[in-house]
Amino acid sequence: MTELVVDTHGAVRVLRLNRPEKHNALNTTLTQSLLDALHAADRDDQVNAIVLTGNGKSFCAGADTTEFSSLTVEQPQAVMRRADLTTALHSAFSQIATPVIAAVHGNALGGGAGLALACDLTVMADDVRYGYPELKHGIVAAVVMANLVRQVGRKHAFELLAMAEPIDGARALALGIANRVVSSAQVLEAAIAMATRLASWSPVAMGLTKRSFHRAADLALVDALGVGRDANVIMRSFR
Repeated sequence: MTELVVDTHGAVRVLRLNRPEKHNALNTTLTQSLLDALHAADRDDQVNAIVLTGNGKSFCAGADTTEFSSLTVEQPQAVMRRADLTTALHSAFSQIATPVIAAVHGNALGGGAGLALACDLTVMADDVRYGYPELKHGIVAAVVMANLVRQVGRKHAFELLAMAEPIDGARALALGIANRVVSSAQVLEAAIAMATRLASWSPVAMGLTKRSFHRAADLALVDALGVGRDANVIMRSFR
């Protein structure tokens, strides 16, 4: 079975995590496949937006913990490679120029919650179970916390990590984690509609908007204004 299903709707590339029997838990193969597919879509001139979703009952239940037994201190290189791969995947969403919309239903937990948060926009089901349960299992929500604290702030981020309780779509919307909340049956349709709108803009202008946005987001005001100034100069060549 292909662990990542890729199809195209016009200028929208849809990436479907496809381990439904495991609630689309991220093993090494799926993680690498998703990372490769994001970069492939970004290189494809016919693709102007990406939708990420999961087949079956869940978006993504996080890391596949069955792999943990093979990643021990006795195999430090394997541990490092897996950590590097996870970090590369979560970094890719802000590094590629193509906008990515998450279509999230069912469970979006741990690394799966991190994937949804890493996307540029997120459409969630009203009955979604979104959260970071790692502490319940004696582990740390390590890589995903960098995005979480930046997007929802210290108090809310620490509550999600420390309480380890899932939230629903309404709470995710209130925290700014979700952009739209719809019924579970409408999630993918709504995400594709949003992606289709983004795909209709100039891909050059869209790419510059996204790159400038992510560069400016974590800078001091003066430096962020400098990013805007550079984008303004580049924009003059669009006409």
